[in-house]
Amino acid sequence: MKIFRLKSSLLSRLLALCLLPGLLVGFAGCSPREEKESAFQIVTSFYPMYIITLNITQGMDDVSVSNMAGQQTGCLHDYQLQNKDMKNLETADAFVINGAGMESFLDKAMEQLPDLPVIDASEGISLLGAEEGHDHEGEGHEEEEVNAHVWVSISNCIQQVENVTSALEKLDPERAAQYRANGDAYKEKLSALRDEMHRELDDLPNRDIVTFHEAFPYFAEEFNLHIVAVVNREPDSQPSARELSDAIRLIQSTGVKAVFAEPQYSESAAQVISNESGATLYLLDPAVTGEDDPDAYLNAMRGNLEVLKQALA
Repeated sequence: MKIFRLKSSLLSRLLALCLLPGLLVGFAGCSPREEKESAFQIVTSFYPMYIITLNITQGMDDVSVSNMAGQQTGCLHDYQLQNKDMKNLETADAFVINGAGMESFLDKAMEQLPDLPVIDASEGISLLGAEEGHDHEGEGHEEEEVNAHVWVSISNCIQQVENVTSALEKLDPERAAQYRANGDAYKEKLSALRDEMHRELDDLPNRDIVTFHEAFPYFAEEFNLHIVAVVNREPDSQPSARELSDAIRLIQSTGVKAVFAEPQYSESAAQVISNESGATLYLLDPAVTGEDDPDAYLNAMRGNLEVLKQALA
């Protein structure tokens, strides 16, 4: 049997040819990764925080913003972290959350990613009770005790913009000036809209409303509306026959003229109450879903203004 031996120089050349494609693939794969790491990566927990962060980072091509829960998820009541979420958070430089107990999965995420900087946008905001609507001063309350829908109040949203802006300035000082300029510009837009809504709504004669889901207590507090009843606190469930009956009797006894449902959820129960009680059904948008547009929150609130002018006149 003959044994063939290659000369060392020829063997080296052949090995080099065999390894070259792999090396090229390796180098090709490095380029996108290096480009990705050069940008400051922000992940937001859900849509309202995404819109806030889009405004603060507007025009900053070297900052990326991705929305973990997607535009159409709605509130994060029972959101379960997925593998893709954790992979996204692993490469994030900051995670922007609403806070106030909205992100029930946060503890689990932080166990796996203890070094991930988390920006709590609700910091410093006085929280309303989840049921009675009373004010909880200070911190340290159980998640189920407070209402997390703070962004629906324009004043609270302004505070959230400030919180996120200040945190990004500290985490990414190289771009601090642009974060600040963008954040201040967005706060000015929000303040102007809030003033306009007060001018239009403060003198309307009817203040009593019935809502579905607990999205609007902060909004009602800001514009001096009285929520007579919240029919269905859990948006993904249907109210019982007793709840419907109680709501109808309450509306009839108090003379409430308007029932408000949300465009993100079924209107069937609200329509039953409207039909049986005589109150008119309207839609109010808590701005929890929408388009990939920095002006989405402003547009939703302007739409709410027009609805309320009609409903409360």
